[in-house]
Amino acid sequence: MNYVRYFTTDVFTTTAFAGNPLAVCPDARGLTTAQMSAIAREFNLSETVFVLPPRDPRHTRSIRIFTPAQELPFAGHPTIGTAIVLAACGYVSSGLDGDIEIVLEEGIGPVPVTVRMVDQVPVFAKLTVRRHPELGPPPPDRAVVAAMLSLAPADIVAGPDAIQTVSCGVPYLFVPVVDRAAVGRVRPVGNLDGHAIFVFFQRGEQVHARMFAPELGVVEDPATGSAVAALGGYLADRERTNTNGTLRWVVEQGEDMGRPSRLELEVDRQDGRVARVRVGGSAVLISEGSIRVV
Repeated sequence: MNYVRYFTTDVFTTTAFAGNPLAVCPDARGLTTAQMSAIAREFNLSETVFVLPPRDPRHTRSIRIFTPAQELPFAGHPTIGTAIVLAACGYVSSGLDGDIEIVLEEGIGPVPVTVRMVDQVPVFAKLTVRRHPELGPPPPDRAVVAAMLSLAPADIVAGPDAIQTVSCGVPYLFVPVVDRAAVGRVRPVGNLDGHAIFVFFQRGEQVHARMFAPELGVVEDPATGSAVAALGGYLADRERTNTNGTLRWVVEQGEDMGRPSRLELEVDRQDGRVARVRVGGSAVLISEGSIRVV
């Protein structure tokens, strides 16, 4: 009988039973794709990560990320959570305090992650996005999107480019709403026409958000790092000042489902263009054990 070790962690929070839960199998050698998919369905979390040796010896590990429905080429909370689990449980550790630089190979390519260690405990991790934000196909019109979310068209910010699809590896339909109350009123209908939808309200450097992706097997996600990375491109394109330098936002997600999360977003701009996007947060270890593989 074969068993695989796992850890669970709550990501983008410093409080247990908040943030976005994640399962990490730190040594997935020997597992087939079908077995990984079955284990992800068994955990039934928004994502489960399987850690493998790197293909390139210069990198730290290779990871595969599964939702209950499919494999993803990149995701933020699995990247942050896996980095912290590997550091906390001795799979990756310098034995010193300060920053540990690791590289995780993902479907989109190698993703650098900096893990901050205090008293040899990982307290924060920050990833640098492999791909710059890219615009997707034209979105549905405002009335159609409002109906998908059980909102009135007037709840959604007006303008020809207000609703937009942006991707840093996984595409999201970004829907800005007029106030915080509208975020709370969202009730998604059906499969959202295949879209993963990120609804948000921005006030200065604070963003309140929710994310829905039923076709990925995620009815609502408490914290979505890949969406927040793409949000960096969306917001930076609309920032008319500081064409050079770093823009920062704090994204609060998960409050409306009882799992508050905090994601820190940074965008470096050079000559008005996005040069780098970073997403960071903390994580709390919750459990460990072994799962039987058949």
